[in-house]
Amino acid sequence: MSMPKIALRGLYKIFGPDDAAMMAHIRAGMGKTELLEQHKHVLGLQDISVDMQPGEITVVMGLSGSGKSTLIRHLNRLIEPTAGEILLDGEDVTALGPDALRQLRQKRMSMVFQKFALLPHRTVLQNAATALEVQGVDRPTREAEAQKWLKRVGLDGYEGRYPAQLSGGMQQRVGIARALTSNADIMLMDEAFSALDPLIRTDMQNLLLELQVELQKTIVFITHDLDEALKLADHLVILKDGAVVQQGEPQGILLAPADPYIEDFVRDINRARVLRVRSVMEPVQDRSCAGDVDPDDTLEALIARSGGETSLCYRVVKNGEILGQIDMRDLVRALVPRGVTGTH
Repeated sequence: MSMPKIALRGLYKIFGPDDAAMMAHIRAGMGKTELLEQHKHVLGLQDISVDMQPGEITVVMGLSGSGKSTLIRHLNRLIEPTAGEILLDGEDVTALGPDALRQLRQKRMSMVFQKFALLPHRTVLQNAATALEVQGVDRPTREAEAQKWLKRVGLDGYEGRYPAQLSGGMQQRVGIARALTSNADIMLMDEAFSALDPLIRTDMQNLLLELQVELQKTIVFITHDLDEALKLADHLVILKDGAVVQQGEPQGILLAPADPYIEDFVRDINRARVLRVRSVMEPVQDRSCAGDVDPDDTLEALIARSGGETSLCYRVVKNGEILGQIDMRDLVRALVPRGVTGTH
């Protein structure tokens, strides 16, 4: 595997006036509740170590208060860590001086916010061009670049309008265009779609995935919504009380939750809609199959194709190569969440 684009190593954040001194208590085993009760400090992040690969979407999810927004704000040092390393292409971001940090924020990382964060007195075109304006790019160049990305996100013809004249979904498209216009190779997205209505939210998720196929950005996406996380993530990191409970490929987490907290998270998910054939397939056996399926087909699609007939099996084929086979009985077993019994 290549060097991570972003690597977090032993990252801690303690909120309070004497955070460095509190590290001794944490390293001695004191928990979040005790730290607050005994020392009036809040443990925001605890020993976070995560690799974020180039060209992938890393989704960080958890309930409110889990530390996910605190985590994303460490990447561009909007929040200073109490301890640990933040490595960007191997360089420690915590060691950057003011000028280098400014360059990082302006040119290497862009951010898309939950509340859109558009300037109300500026047009759509001017908003989209903001990042390049801050970098000192001349007006014709920056507006041409902004125009290109506005068109790409479906806002061609809206350049002269103001944010108040747009729907929420259109405003967030401006936010994405602004992030893309900056030409940063890292996009930080903090609950970027959670303020949107469900149908618009789905459209934005699809747009992001479509853009990602084309652009291969390194994206860090924060959400509290498991369906969104499973849809978008190449690598999923689940936080609880500022610590990583489980991380890995989303399909693997869904099939093998490592903790009762994760089991509760995934229990009510529509597994047929989320799980892929590749996660359930087995090695090829000497058995006739009813047909060929793609490894990225959902189990829901395969159930529909089989008509619910559990005696069938299918070969799993990609680009002419046989990767395995899937037995419909194995598929049915995969639909039952681990840890759930008949008494639940």
